[in-house]
Amino acid sequence: MSDTVIHVEGLGKEYRLGVQGSSYPTLREAIMGVATAPIRRLKALRHGVEEEGDASSHFWALRDVNFEVPRGQVIGIIGRNGAGKSTLLKILSRITEPSCGKAVLRGRVASLLEVGTGFHPELTGRENIYLNGSILGMRRVEIERKFDQIVAFSEVEKFLDTPVKRYSSGMYVRLAFAVAAHLEPEILIVDEVLAVGDAEFQKKCLGKMQDVSTGQGRTVLFVSHNIWAVRSLCQQVLYLKQGQMAAIGQTEGVVDKYLKDATHQNGVTMMRQWGPGAAENENVRMRRVQLTPQSGDGTMIRVDTPVDLEVEYENLKGGTPLVLNLAVHTLDGTLVFVSQTTSDKNWHGRKFEKGVYRSTCRIPANLLNDGTYRIRALFLDEAVKHLYNLDDAMFFTVHDIAHREGSWYGKWLGVVRPQLQWTTELVPAIDA
Repeated sequence: MSDTVIHVEGLGKEYRLGVQGSSYPTLREAIMGVATAPIRRLKALRHGVEEEGDASSHFWALRDVNFEVPRGQVIGIIGRNGAGKSTLLKILSRITEPSCGKAVLRGRVASLLEVGTGFHPELTGRENIYLNGSILGMRRVEIERKFDQIVAFSEVEKFLDTPVKRYSSGMYVRLAFAVAAHLEPEILIVDEVLAVGDAEFQKKCLGKMQDVSTGQGRTVLFVSHNIWAVRSLCQQVLYLKQGQMAAIGQTEGVVDKYLKDATHQNGVTMMRQWGPGAAENENVRMRRVQLTPQSGDGTMIRVDTPVDLEVEYENLKGGTPLVLNLAVHTLDGTLVFVSQTTSDKNWHGRKFEKGVYRSTCRIPANLLNDGTYRIRALFLDEAVKHLYNLDDAMFFTVHDIAHREGSWYGKWLGVVRPQLQWTTELVPAIDA
């Protein structure tokens, strides 16, 4: 047990739907609550409901989660959106309290859960480095010893004395990760926030996490939809499904189960819909994603079939240009292509009032290879500020054609399989 740095037992987190968090009650409210408790219980019994509301108003984001993490190990946490990954990390980071069970962490914890976590927007980058170090319990001399390494890794030296509220999301993440990784926490918790950075920076972060675990003997919890990154970095993986543990163990076995579940549940799906509250924040509400083959019988997507990809969503605020960015990935995390609504010639200059919008793009025939793909939907404003992100908006499968008269198909190498225009001709011999 002495080598175990994270011990989670019977962990659960319950939320009441439709109930917003409130401030701490006053003494008067507490006294009134005690005085009226018998009346509330009597009413509840009379109507046959629970005292705190109907059971249907309760939602378990996490339930009966149990695992241990030894020192110096990188453990991946995977699962679809809404599986409970972020809730688990918030409990482990002491941001929220569990409803039941316990989570014991031995050592200093540095968390990077979303852009700006632990930073004060009015303070400069330099001041926030010292602030974060103090929060971790480090002395000023320890922070100064690591200061130059943090600045060099983050690549924000020119803006070090600028308030971080003026940073782009990419700059914010670079500095936040550099601080979290270099100030020597015993436990480093990293959410999918690294997806904000560019590919080169993501590779740099993965290398640093590898060094933190193997070279320095520290423990890393890593949440990602990038299966390639999970496979290359993690020795163990925890797979969460609808708030419960679906599997835990060696990386390859657990990842294979996750991919099989994703393919089985979504591989032949042509449409996905969401009800109110299922996929939304204060800016955007997702309603539907649909794939419609433009040839064949409509029951499958073939490699030689053009496909219309339609996204229906609600703009909840209005007044801000709304950009929908769609990214198609293979199941191992490889990015195939990105496209966004700004390619529509009618997009520019629109007011984007509140209301429901439907955006459609066409994936041409003979582009994607056979296999299963994941669609990420990201909404941004005109200043490229992230408004809403849904990493697994939909899965779909492109089916191979074994043989067609006049041309050979079959399994091709690579992610794409374009039908390029070719000509072959005999070159006339040159007379001597």
